[in-house]
Amino acid sequence: MRVIKRNLKGREGEITLLPESLDDLWHLKFLVERGDLVYAQTLRKVESATDKIRPESVEKKPVRLGIRVEKVEFQKFSNRLRIHGVIEDGIDSGAHHTLNIEPGRDLSIIKSWKDHQLRRIEEAVRASKRPRVIILTVEEGYATIGILRDYGVDEFAEIVGSSGKGAGGTRREFFLQIIKQLEVVGKEAESIIIAGPGFVKEELLRTVEEVAPELKEKSFLVDTSSTGVSGYQEVLRRKSIEKIVSDMRLVKESELFEELMREIAKGGNVAYGLEEVKEAVELGAVETLLITDEMAMTEEGEKLIRGTEQKGGRYLVFSTEFEPGKRLQHLGGAAAFLRFRISGE
Repeated sequence: MRVIKRNLKGREGEITLLPESLDDLWHLKFLVERGDLVYAQTLRKVESATDKIRPESVEKKPVRLGIRVEKVEFQKFSNRLRIHGVIEDGIDSGAHHTLNIEPGRDLSIIKSWKDHQLRRIEEAVRASKRPRVIILTVEEGYATIGILRDYGVDEFAEIVGSSGKGAGGTRREFFLQIIKQLEVVGKEAESIIIAGPGFVKEELLRTVEEVAPELKEKSFLVDTSSTGVSGYQEVLRRKSIEKIVSDMRLVKESELFEELMREIAKGGNVAYGLEEVKEAVELGAVETLLITDEMAMTEEGEKLIRGTEQKGGRYLVFSTEFEPGKRLQHLGGAAAFLRFRISGE
């Protein structure tokens, strides 16, 4: 993410942003809200006098419109953010329109900014400078390749091959299929983590060294007991990869959620669920608030964040696109590590 322009008085005003990746579009989903005024370049039918005579000849032309936002949709599979609303500034004022925001297309947002949204912009700018990390999980006859993003692990490919230790030829074919996909997604990666149970990953790495030595140079192995989504989560909890991904939000989310579950199991100083966490915030007991991105967008979530900060606590917003955030959502969307035990626990 790049900040093109920032014109604020206090927390009111305009920020122009240039999203550069799918991650940036995901961040924008939580920056643009109902009621905001958003300007962006878009396509719309512009009629001339001639066009009114021959309406079939009307073409869409690029124009810059300002719309009052009604709804925001993040579409990761089409690599765009759709912002629906009513045109407030530009042609056809009062009509409904949808802005399709893609990487490389800037937009200006005019609103009253929340503190956590301004922090999210800073985080997105920092994240754009981080190295790209690929996680490959593999076992006998099955592999998945995922791209580590800010909101979760985006699965790029699933490869199914013949299994059986005696089938040397088919195993090599399986490895070559994996490497073919790795060559597509791994060109710009700084690191490729190859994970999984057993020794299949070691054999795969030897084939990578033989067939694609440039990928071998940035690959290393991590032991996990599973593959796929569970394997990705295991990788993110491994101390051995701290130097690569320690500053990524997903690692922090995984670590804190595991710690939360341990504390819940032993009856530690934690609270979870909206009502318990609200009470803890009011009492000034919250040391660290864990809150999902969906909850943070609500009025109740805003109160929790603001109350936590006012009483010296800190907070972390979890992505509901990734497993720890989904599990936190099932706990009520919020939990907290406490300075002291609160009554009723």
